[in-house]
Amino acid sequence: MSKAEVIRYAHINPKDLEVKLKAADPKVKKLVITDGVFSMDGDIAPLDEIYKVSSKYGAMLMVDDAHGEGVLGESGRGIVDHFNLHGKVDVEVGTMSKAFGVVGGMAAGRTEIIEWLSQRGRPFLFSSAMTIPDVAACIAAVKILSKSGGLVKQLWKNADYLRASLKKAGFNTGTSITPIIPLMLGDSKLAQDFSHELFNEGLFAKAIVYPTVAQGKARIRIMNSAGHTKEQLDKAIKIFTKVGKKLKVI
Repeated sequence: MSKAEVIRYAHINPKDLEVKLKAADPKVKKLVITDGVFSMDGDIAPLDEIYKVSSKYGAMLMVDDAHGEGVLGESGRGIVDHFNLHGKVDVEVGTMSKAFGVVGGMAAGRTEIIEWLSQRGRPFLFSSAMTIPDVAACIAAVKILSKSGGLVKQLWKNADYLRASLKKAGFNTGTSITPIIPLMLGDSKLAQDFSHELFNEGLFAKAIVYPTVAQGKARIRIMNSAGHTKEQLDKAIKIFTKVGKKLKVI
């Protein structure tokens, strides 16, 4: 919608980003965009290195941290806090619909940027305001996270335990280093059958297939939370293992 020329750089590769920026017209305004935590693989962008390259070539920096807020940084403040880049990222896009458990999205940045977006962003201009109860729930969620880092620590404890247990059982969890854990299966039909079998056993975990991910990269996308107990995680691991053996994945 911006009518900007889009140039893609290699995934989480600041060196390739530098090659692309170096080749760009120095007189053209540039905006580097990255996810914070990538939603399908659970890996993290090296935002500190991306910032160094962006600033070197005079490019603005925007990060979509929908999957990093409530997960990374002190008390879940996100990837900017994780890399201590406060005041250095021009725009942060976020959501209240994931870790915060409510609804709504946001774009944060300098006053002039946000005012410009408010006046020129067509999706924003034609959207409705959030309801008062939703706003109250968003504020309450932020307050809960701000008071203590306990929930974030529990989330990571659960994620590390679940990932290690799945690997021990013989599953491939890809490149994930966050609470987003993909169970890499490859074949789309296998992933869908796997998800159905899990559901029949009392476990809900959706299959992610093409075009959401590339051909041959189908997976089960596992999302655990701070609310899961160890007993629940152990039960899930048993179900994953049972289905994995039944479908000859492990």
